[in-house]
Order: sequence, then structure tokens, then C-alpha cells
Amino acid sequence: MIRIEHISKSYGNIKAIDDVTFDVHNGEITAFVGLNGAGKTTTIKVSAGVIYPDRGDVLIDGYSIIKDKKIASKSVVWVPELPSFEMDMRAMDYFIYIAGYLGYPTSEAKELARELLSRVGLEGAERKRLKDYSQGMKKRFALALSMISDPQNFLFDEVLNGLDPEGIAFFRNFALELKKEGKAVLFSSHILSEVENLADRVVFIHKGRIVRVMRMDEVRNFVKPYLFLRVENPDSSLLEILSKYGRVEQSGNAFIIRDFNGDIGEVSYSISTRYKIVEIRMGYSSLEEVFFSIIGDRK
Repeated sequence: MIRIEHISKSYGNIKAIDDVTFDVHNGEITAFVGLNGAGKTTTIKVSAGVIYPDRGDVLIDGYSIIKDKKIASKSVVWVPELPSFEMDMRAMDYFIYIAGYLGYPTSEAKELARELLSRVGLEGAERKRLKDYSQGMKKRFALALSMISDPQNFLFDEVLNGLDPEGIAFFRNFALELKKEGKAVLFSSHILSEVENLADRVVFIHKGRIVRVMRMDEVRNFVKPYLFLRVENPDSSLLEILSKYGRVEQSGNAFIIRDFNGDIGEVSYSISTRYKIVEIRMGYSSLEEVFFSIIGDRK
């Protein structure tokens, strides 16, 4: 379990994060969502023990990342957006080197390398030099390295950036496996559709401060329905009719009724005698819309 307690961090006169507090529970995937520069990476680096906060602390399975760093660091791993390796080394050799640093004899490190590289889909590419790996392969390799010590807690910072759909699907399945194993997973991402697919909870951060923490079922209850309508022959009267059902946005012959409070059949029936309907369907606001709704009064 990761417990982030009132951490603050400044770089010169710039306050990156301010009194950030939230938990990541075992067997849970928590998404960390915010605009660029909101403080996600700083929070994750502090949680990993890479940088120290000005105030506050992070507890990894009950151990302080500041006071008990040696013990706490054994239970948490950080995978950055752009992993850095010795690019001229072969993947197998680099893996054995890192595993050796963590106390594994060479023979055990080789066996573990085969197991973990296969698990992340790099079987057959063990002898390739890391400079010849694609961006997606490098991230998979970083995931394999992250599992060497079998940590309980994982911190993923924008690992989906630059991945193709296959790579995104792989990470999704990988994170769900960690959840099944009872691990605590925190990941930041700009790909909000994946947040909706993966997260049990969402932590929203804006300008260095946590503005809201929501379970995904709360997020789904927070979203509001809208009606999408396209007609061939719109006129000003149609706008007046549709406004009875909510807040109307028009773009050419297409209309979106926000906060829709009617019945799709009723709308269709009431306008079909006068207007030729090309398309009509219900929809629901996305996580992105929820996010901007939450931070709307905090800009």
C-alpha cells in the first residue's frame, strides 16, 4: 500500500505540488489525472524516493520513503515515461547486471530474465541491443526490470505515451494481472479512455493540488447524458423545440443536447413530421469532460 501524506515540493519559486494526500490500496489500480505540469511526475518521483519533498512523507507498506528509505525502496518500483538504459548493451546482459545489483547470482538472473522477458512479450529479443529496441519494446523491457524484486507497489508515469494500440493493450493486461496479484498500482496517463478501462479510483490533480478523488462508480454516476441529433433541414424553430430538453449546441445540421432530460422516442416523434432525421442517439460524457467540469472553477 502507498500512503502519500501532505507532500509539498518546490523548484525555486515554483511550487510543483502542494499538500498532496491520497492512498493507493493493495489490489487496486489508481489513475492519476491532470494537465501537463499539474504535478503528477513530481508526486510519483517523491513516492519512489527519487527526490525528497520539502514537507510531508510517503509510506510504502508502512515504511517512510524518507526515514526508512532502504526498506521502503525494496517494496516500490517506478517506471518513468522515458526509461533510460545503457543502449549499447544487450537486453539479457543489462537485465543480469541490474539483477546482480539486487543480489541475484548470475545463473538465477539468467533464469529470471528468460521468465520475465517472456512474460512481457520480448521472448526472442533477449540478445538484441537496447538501442535497436522500438519505443514500445523499451517500455516492455522496463516493465520486466520492474518485476525483478517482485515489489508490492508499482508507480507508472505516462507509460502509455508513444505506445501503439498493441502496446496499450499489453499494458492494460499487465496492470490487471498486477491487480489480481494484490499489488498496489498508481499510473498517470493522458489517455483517459484507458483510465476508464483500467482504474478503480481516479485522483484528479490541478496546479499541484488534489482537487478530487473518485471511485470509478462515482465517476460513472457523475457523467451526464446527452442526445446527439442530425437532421437534413434544420431551422431556427428546431433549436427552440430542442431547448426544452436541455442545453443545445449546434454545428451545422448537427445538434447536441447537454444535460438531456427527456426521452429519445419523444424527441424523435415530436420533430419527425417536420424534419428529416438522419441520426439520433444517446451518449454520455467522457472522463475528460468530467475532469474539465471538476477543475472548471479552479483555473
